Amino acid sequence: MSPPSPTFTLLGTAQDGGVPQAGCACSNCTSAHLDDSRRRFPVAAGVADGAGGFHLIEATRALPDQLHVWAQAIDSSTPIIPTSVLLTHVHLGHVDGIGQFGNEAMGLTGLPLIASQAAIDALRSRGSIAAFEPRPILSGSTHRLTEDSRVTFEFVQVPHRDEESDTHAIIIRGPNSSILFLPDHDDWTQTLALHHVEDIRSWLEELRVDHALVDGTFWDSGELSGRDTEDVPHPPVALTLENLGERRGDDPEIHFIHLNHSNPLNEPESSERRHLESLGWKVAERGWSVNL
Repeated sequence: MSPPSPTFTLLGTAQDGGVPQAGCACSNCTSAHLDDSRRRFPVAAGVADGAGGFHLIEATRALPDQLHVWAQAIDSSTPIIPTSVLLTHVHLGHVDGIGQFGNEAMGLTGLPLIASQAAIDALRSRGSIAAFEPRPILSGSTHRLTEDSRVTFEFVQVPHRDEESDTHAIIIRGPNSSILFLPDHDDWTQTLALHHVEDIRSWLEELRVDHALVDGTFWDSGELSGRDTEDVPHPPVALTLENLGERRGDDPEIHFIHLNHSNPLNEPESSERRHLESLGWKVAERGWSVNL
């Protein structure tokens, strides 16, 4: 029997607070309370590497639901127990499920935790890694996490409000396709300058990815009533679309992830979403899977 194909599955698509967000009665949150299909879990992904490894990217508060979504996506008759956890950074929504691996819930020990040294140190200072065996990575490094696996993980540093630790995107490469997972960065100007490229399309071409899951937190800079988006910097989707224009034949497939509850892209019939889709791009949906 041939080994199973490596698979990437998107387990969550929202910003750290999810949709609905606590304490909010905006139209998107209200709709999500009334209609489960409008709910969005905080951003996360799972990679089944085809060699017995199950690698969870980000550990959110929605962990039980997300492991169930993952099992359904790969037709597993038993619950998924991750064999490693990878983190892009340590902001709350990306790590507030870390405790569920310990004695109070899953009771695991020695689980490999793949992240930068700064991220590991930040979690250690919070007393959050008792269940884990930390394995620090370096920016630009590539890792094969299971013996005989055909999948690799490459960590790519990006600028993002690094008050506690640094931040990385992760490129997942398999024998048939590759994915950029970029839920958070401050803005395209800084990110492109860091990697010495002039525009988004050139960077994605340099990275050689077939699919790009990119930061779509806010639609525009005026989105948060009463709050300054400069306090939570992310590149507005509207500006990303100005940079990209229409999708071309050789472009990777781009999905926008990490949507804040305020983002009009949460509304399936919004003019903003219709505009994005008319250009050939997509709003990410939970359960989206790709054979790697």
